[in-house]
Amino acid sequence: MSAIWIDTHAHLDVWPLPDNIALAAQTRAAGVVQVVLPAVAPTNFALVRDLAQQLAYGYALGIHPMYVAQAGAEAIEQLASALQQCHADARLLAVGEIGLDFFAPELKTEPARQQQIAAYQAQIQLAQQHRLPVLLHVRQSVDAVLKELRAARFAQGGIAHAFNGSWQQAQQFLDLGFKLGFGGACTHSRATHLQALARGLPAHAIVMETDSPDMPPAWVYTPKHARDAGAGQAPNTPLELPRIGAFIAQLRGVAAEDWAAQSTANTCAALPRLAALLG
Repeated sequence: MSAIWIDTHAHLDVWPLPDNIALAAQTRAAGVVQVVLPAVAPTNFALVRDLAQQLAYGYALGIHPMYVAQAGAEAIEQLASALQQCHADARLLAVGEIGLDFFAPELKTEPARQQQIAAYQAQIQLAQQHRLPVLLHVRQSVDAVLKELRAARFAQGGIAHAFNGSWQQAQQFLDLGFKLGFGGACTHSRATHLQALARGLPAHAIVMETDSPDMPPAWVYTPKHARDAGAGQAPNTPLELPRIGAFIAQLRGVAAEDWAAQSTANTCAALPRLAALLG
């Protein structure tokens, strides 16, 4: 039986519809049967929702921490309205991409941190209200993200996207009912910590993702010196997921087909509505 993969995180709304229609056909032929499309702000809610309908994919609605400031004070009300409107839509799988980002200097200031935290808290409450899991952005913010989940007694679970935390932080997410997203970043030779996590975490802990068009795997990535010399960065798409999955399967010493089945089961546990889309 051929391997069946699910890409739990891809921002396909950056590409025009004709390209996405062709890409969806190619990815399905490669065994990637479902892709989850997260929104980042109210300005792309409709685009992400409509794209999911057109491609027969799942989607999530949320306000990315890097878009909180520009989204404005009314963004949470817009999200609440959109979730209410779309709640009966079987393709709405989660609230996301939400969370905290303390990486960029402008995001580390106390006012920016507090603005992000307030938006994150409000979105956790909306997810609880609608009984939806969350897709979490956790860049240099794992402890703060976990703190708010515990404070809210969040019980819907979800996925910690692009996880790169410690073993202890991984276990805390697992204890809260979350899965951990792994993608192209772990394929790079320097990613020894990520590879150790991918090798050693329990089999039930990991889901697969590409974060298209970001987070390219090693065989797609164009080094900085080449880009500085004028070379372009090849796009990262869900087509890369089977090879990323095979890389992780090799790390774990299992067959790619077995890892595909395990990661698919993990994804359905993290996103309960997804199972109905698999047919």
